Amino acid sequence: MSDDKSKNDADAVKGTGLNRRGFLGVSALTGAVLAGGTALGSAVFTRESWAAAAKDAQSKIHVAPGELDQYYGFWSGGHQGEVRIMGIPSMRELLRIPVFNVDSATGWGLTNESKRVLGDSARFKNGDCHHPHLSMTDGKYDGKYLFINDKANSRVARIRLDIMKCDKMLTVPNVQAIHGLRLQKVPHTKYVYANAEFIIPHPNDGSTFDLQDKNSYTMFNVIDAEKMEMAFQVIVDGNLDNTDADYTGKYAASTCYNSEKATDLAGMMRNERDWVVVFNIPRIEAAIKAGKFITVGEAKSPVVDGRKKDGKDSEFTRYIPVPKNPHGINMSPDGKYFIAAGKLSPTCTIIATAKLDDLFNDKLKDPRDVVVGEPELGLGPLHTTYDGRGNAYTTLFIDSQIVKWDIEEAIRAYTGEKVNYIKQKLDVQYQPGHNHASLTETRDADGQWLVVLCKFSKDRFLPTGPLHPENDQLIDISGDEMKLVHDGPAFAEPHDCVLARRDQIRTKKIWDRDDAFFAETVALAAKDGIKLESDNKVIHDGKKVRVYMTSMAPVYGINEFTVKQGDEVTVTITNIDKVEDVTHGFVMTNHGASMEISPQQTSSITFIADQPGLHWYYCSWFCHALHMEMVGRMLVEKA
Repeated sequence: MSDDKSKNDADAVKGTGLNRRGFLGVSALTGAVLAGGTALGSAVFTRESWAAAAKDAQSKIHVAPGELDQYYGFWSGGHQGEVRIMGIPSMRELLRIPVFNVDSATGWGLTNESKRVLGDSARFKNGDCHHPHLSMTDGKYDGKYLFINDKANSRVARIRLDIMKCDKMLTVPNVQAIHGLRLQKVPHTKYVYANAEFIIPHPNDGSTFDLQDKNSYTMFNVIDAEKMEMAFQVIVDGNLDNTDADYTGKYAASTCYNSEKATDLAGMMRNERDWVVVFNIPRIEAAIKAGKFITVGEAKSPVVDGRKKDGKDSEFTRYIPVPKNPHGINMSPDGKYFIAAGKLSPTCTIIATAKLDDLFNDKLKDPRDVVVGEPELGLGPLHTTYDGRGNAYTTLFIDSQIVKWDIEEAIRAYTGEKVNYIKQKLDVQYQPGHNHASLTETRDADGQWLVVLCKFSKDRFLPTGPLHPENDQLIDISGDEMKLVHDGPAFAEPHDCVLARRDQIRTKKIWDRDDAFFAETVALAAKDGIKLESDNKVIHDGKKVRVYMTSMAPVYGINEFTVKQGDEVTVTITNIDKVEDVTHGFVMTNHGASMEISPQQTSSITFIADQPGLHWYYCSWFCHALHMEMVGRMLVEKA
């Protein structure tokens, strides 16, 4: 948007007798009137123009009763440790998938099945999700998996999209703080690329705390997406922030904001430039196949050294200088460019993927020769997304804006041509971090919707005390101008999201009885001679009691069983209902035990019966008109 246009906007707001933020805070029609630059650009606001803006906005985002949203949105749950599913464009929350957190509604972190997925990391009760990403085949979403990181405890988890449950989890060895995460796009998602942000000594045993030592470093981590095991790791200079992958399967690239290996703020900003490090995946694979790798610590994963040595490049990496403290890096949907956001520079750096082969083959004298553009966009650029029509959309954290700009025109401007590559700037509220346009990470980028995740929401919603919600905003980018059409409060730092068309996600309506998710529980029952779909039986095995029962609305197969004080009790329930959406629950009062059992699912939970007396259990998911009567009793005899 031109400076003259911005001035007109400001004058228009001034004419209403409100300050700019006050104007944006008018509640009755705010979300609609913000249908953007066009309404704000009017010289005079009339009742008719407000009504027209409201109608236009509602027509874009209203999803009528009985109708379905066009897109699934998968939101990071931030330090809630979960993934949230949203409908787009309605912005309605559909479901929460617990991953790194404990969830009493589903029993995640409590049931035996979920504890098997969590493995050794079940001891952690917290998580810090940042980057959810969907698996791909040939650069398009294939509907199989969603992957999500846990920065707090250095984990990566996989969610099966057919059941919307986490089925695998990996603690990444040798590193701390898994942050940036992206997936190999072609030929399919063979690898998950995950950055470890923080530099640590190796071994990290307290013998030294000197980060300048050559044995202090972090690593780029590559995970086998199907096995959810480490494929390999790459030692790097500096630290690692965000990452992305190209459309050939050959290259991944990551930003570094702490090339200094510093431990304080001033030190991390000392260098005039930091870098983007590019990884040559086939070269790394070839070296590992030839046995040219080491291992670090007790981990068995292959490790190669991607650091420069005596000023010479490693065969596995190249370091491209960019303005200091870069943050986001995003691959354009045509596969031509990695674009790194400057954060402390008002610029983004455009890196041409077509030049990377020459860079790795030492045909370019200067790694900056792969840079084909460095447009000045505004203050605090963090992340860039795309509409598939040649336009990029970058968040400006300090300016509280989204800037829309033409990539090819920015490249022409870099060569000295006079061209206005900035097409529009739109105010958002406030301090945007990640943004994400529909299908932007794939070849299918369709330029319909853009979600911007704002870190602050002051004055946008009803006051909630010192802790405010954040603000997710929905922007219509289908036309020539961005139009802000929806505000939505969000809790606990959602951070990032990803959008897929609804036809790309295919979920089961009821569980398959042979599903791998509870296969181990089924196998354990078979050892006891139990047919889970029909048997209701209590087995006393010393101090261990195994209770097998069915559930069918509105009754459990067993409504009373007896144990001794101190017994370890495992309750295994199979929901034999075959009707979609008839979910049952199991809660044992005063024992911290609860779980969900959806149609045809088997779930189990183990607890200690440490309190003598009568203890009721009940169904916690409303399943029937006689739901309240769906109860039973555990009788605990004194030891």
